[in-house]
Amino acid sequence: DCQDFVRKLNQKTGQNFRLPTEAEWEYAARGGNKSRGYKYAGSNMIGDVAWYDDNSGSTTHDVKTKQANEFGLYDMSGNVLEWCQDWYVSYGSSSQTNPTGPSSGYYRICRGGSCSHNAGLCRVSDRGYIAPVYYNYYLGLRLALQ
Repeated sequence: DCQDFVRKLNQKTGQNFRLPTEAEWEYAARGGNKSRGYKYAGSNMIGDVAWYDDNSGSTTHDVKTKQANEFGLYDMSGNVLEWCQDWYVSYGSSSQTNPTGPSSGYYRICRGGSCSHNAGLCRVSDRGYIAPVYYNYYLGLRLALQ
């Protein structure tokens, strides 16, 4: 559904939107070159930046009701899991620089945690993966513009 939405949006607008790669998502969530090294996107205090299982009532909330990260981006921790373009692959123990993952697979990367996840799953460093046929109220997307 996300890919269909992106295709239709691109046709309608003449723009080139897409899902972000996992590396792009993490760079944005960490605040890029403005990063202060927070555990969550914009703070070490999850309640400042995220709707998660302890404060959300297990329901999504309007965007921009929590504090933004260093880039001025909202809700990159908590509220809804965000689909990434990359297919899932397990990383080795070595350092990764802008990994792209395999060209196909069964699971897509989802990042950011959701209103139904605990604090640990909302950390910027946490990686999740879900089959693209799966849908739930706590799954969403963030677009990148090429």
